[in-house]
Amino acid sequence: MRLVLASASPRRLALLAQIGVVPDQILPADIDETPQRDELPRPYAQRIARAKNATIVAEGAYVLAADTVVAVGRRILPKAETVEQARKCLDLLSGRRHHVLTSVVLRAPDGRIAERVNDTAVIFNRLTPDQIDAYIACGEWQGKAGGYAIQGHAAAYIRQIDGSYSSVVGLPLFETAQLLRGLGYRLT
Repeated sequence: MRLVLASASPRRLALLAQIGVVPDQILPADIDETPQRDELPRPYAQRIARAKNATIVAEGAYVLAADTVVAVGRRILPKAETVEQARKCLDLLSGRRHHVLTSVVLRAPDGRIAERVNDTAVIFNRLTPDQIDAYIACGEWQGKAGGYAIQGHAAAYIRQIDGSYSSVVGLPLFETAQLLRGLGYRLT
């Protein structure tokens, strides 16, 4: 029973290891992740995870793909690539509740597909300009949805989380384990 992870994310790899799953192969999916005009966060996360899964050709293997989206209302926050993007995200998240949606898609060797979306609410404390500057200086925001990593320094600014911590990191482990078991992948 081979498993291919359609992601280069070291966080997803580490999360899978927590539940005793070690992918046989890592094949990052290279797709355009640009949101479509007026696309809502949940359908966007589902579309991207499905597209990642569909691009991977791995006969006789399970293929696991996921996408994590940070959203404030109907607004999808970017994976911050610049200091300006990170600052805008953190300013927007400061003192507010937002949602982190992670869509997981699993394809079995026989072609069956199962998927789940986890929606976790996260509340940031109000951030001072100095706190935002310090967080940006640490650099862990780079390439992260919404410009932050809950498993790092940003944890000091998270007032409340309602849902799955692992989903906010990048892969909801409960849902992922259910999908794997449901399609016949044996977990330890």
